[in-house]
Amino acid sequence: MLPAVRGDLLAKLGRMDEARVEFERAAQLTRSAPEREVLLRRAYACAAGAV
Repeated sequence: MLPAVRGDLLAKLGRMDEARVEFERAAQLTRSAPEREVLLRRAYACAAGAV
């Protein structure tokens, strides 16, 4: 899923606000509840600056 990959790359670059948006977008697009949970955790971590 492209938004998740983009979020990961942005997080690695330290662009946490942009990464959070991409992880949230990926979470909205998935139909898998476990995957959604992981993506939202990643988004939360970006908001906290902990990725």
